[in-house]
Amino acid sequence: MRYAKLGNTDLTVSRVCMGCMGFGDPSRGQHSWTLDEEHSREIIKRGLELGVNFYDTAIAYQSGTSEQYVGRALRDFAKRDEVVVATKFLPRTPEEIGLGITGQKHIGNMIDKSLKNLGMDHVDLYIYHMWDWNTPVYDILEGLNNTVKAGKTRYIGISNCFAWQIAKANAIAEKEGFAKFVSVQGHYNLIFREEEREMIPYCREENIALTPYSALASGRLSRLPGENGTKRAEEDAYAKFKYDATAKQDNAIISRVAELAGGRGVTLTEISLAWLLTKVTSPVVGATKLSHIEGVCKAVDLQLTDEEIAYLEEPYVPHPLAGVMAQNKPANANEKHVRSTGDQKITEDK
Repeated sequence: MRYAKLGNTDLTVSRVCMGCMGFGDPSRGQHSWTLDEEHSREIIKRGLELGVNFYDTAIAYQSGTSEQYVGRALRDFAKRDEVVVATKFLPRTPEEIGLGITGQKHIGNMIDKSLKNLGMDHVDLYIYHMWDWNTPVYDILEGLNNTVKAGKTRYIGISNCFAWQIAKANAIAEKEGFAKFVSVQGHYNLIFREEEREMIPYCREENIALTPYSALASGRLSRLPGENGTKRAEEDAYAKFKYDATAKQDNAIISRVAELAGGRGVTLTEISLAWLLTKVTSPVVGATKLSHIEGVCKAVDLQLTDEEIAYLEEPYVPHPLAGVMAQNKPANANEKHVRSTGDQKITEDK
């Protein structure tokens, strides 16, 4: 395994992060393909043996059972100071908004619940899962800053946002003396490269770590079109929503991945991740079989030539927004949020 600093932090992370969305009680969430605790523990233990020290989960994954499985496994198989643990929180619910629960209070409730699930007194990275159009960004930042000051998280990150949003948020944080976002977890892989327009240049300029999800495009970059995949590949409607519309143009790239894999005597997974590792700090890669995490870790040592990288990239054409970024938008873009801060009022577009 190889390691890198996570942006402007003192955290040293493995070049691959184990994504834990595939772990959790399948009866407790929207995904029927997730692993029970016994099989989740086997994969986490194998990841630790291979040098993976970075684990990403979320309170939303299978009603918190992913956090519970991950927390128990890491307590049993690793020392707390030898692993980097990230979890995420969702926006306020309509019920919370109706009850007048503020963004600050919501974040405080969420971090406490996640820490209870994990059985930990802090996480290393607390991630804003998706932009909350119904809560002023100031309130989000203040709530996150409160978790840092309380020692419940060391750093904060953000997922599923546009470059202008993190730039705005970090500018406010700098002005107010709040903790700034140190990492971005966006949708980025060899067949979905829209982050290259603005997000990646911005993050490079600011030394913000890139830890993208869907690193293998829900398995599409690990097998040829038509080949049998995992249970998730068969049942994950959300993954189909993200990729099926562009399958024809994406297949041209996948065929080049397969060509290079054959020539190198490696897997499609290794080629796809080796490409991604030239662009980002630590991609978040899910695993539901021992062979998955073993294949992922092999990619860390695979070096592609400049010619191979260019060959993989050449067929790409622009894609429309997909997944969370296509769904998470304001109901009324003209609606305003107003928050009083003493004599000053801060007005923010939703």
